[in-house]
Amino acid sequence: MLSYSLNIHLICFIGLQLFFFSSISLASASQDTNQDLTQPAPANMAPEAISQAAQDHVTELTREANGTFTITAPNLDNRLRLPQCPEPLSTDIPNKNSLSGTVSVLVRCEPLNWQLYVPVRVQQVLERVVAKAPLPRGSVISAADITVEQVELRRQRGASFASPEQLIGSKVKRPVRLGEIILASDICLVCRNDAVLIKAGNDGLSIITEGKALSDGSLGEQIRVQNNRSKKVITGVVSAVGEVTVRY
Repeated sequence: MLSYSLNIHLICFIGLQLFFFSSISLASASQDTNQDLTQPAPANMAPEAISQAAQDHVTELTREANGTFTITAPNLDNRLRLPQCPEPLSTDIPNKNSLSGTVSVLVRCEPLNWQLYVPVRVQQVLERVVAKAPLPRGSVISAADITVEQVELRRQRGASFASPEQLIGSKVKRPVRLGEIILASDICLVCRNDAVLIKAGNDGLSIITEGKALSDGSLGEQIRVQNNRSKKVITGVVSAVGEVTVRY
């Protein structure tokens, strides 16, 4: 009988212990649930806001540039998870060479120390002189040979011209196809062995004499010319078709 009574008391003791610990666990779980409901997880940065910051940065840089710009930022993956930045995002373009083609914009949240590169597509369109007809080597350009078109900058591979007047009367050094941009390297305003006018002097006095070009030159380039009268060889700057200016 004594053994039976001890067993009953032991079973009751263990039951009370289990009930006590179960109550604590349920209370703790209930408390955790209430905390989750009252304290939601921190918000994430909207991908659209990051893209817009990158696009706005490029737009600001191109505001004073020549031509017409089309600037497009990508739609970032909606699965991107970056904490909401408590301050305005900072933007920069490290190692910027040009604002053409695809430009990588670095977007940073400095307080939270996260950053992301956003590729922004930049299309710059300028008015440029193009060939209205095929131009063979040695031909002299007339107004009928050229026209002005809107051209994307990335098609340009060298110095080009915005005004037809800069080219009329120049000689073609290498063939130019229909619709191609005419580059400075394609023509010479003064060509080797051409007769040229040499304008020499300063702002107050100018002397004009005839000479011969000893090399090809485009607008603004330095070339060597020989004075027909003195036979002296001097260096001047191509200032117009068939004209070289020498400053003293």
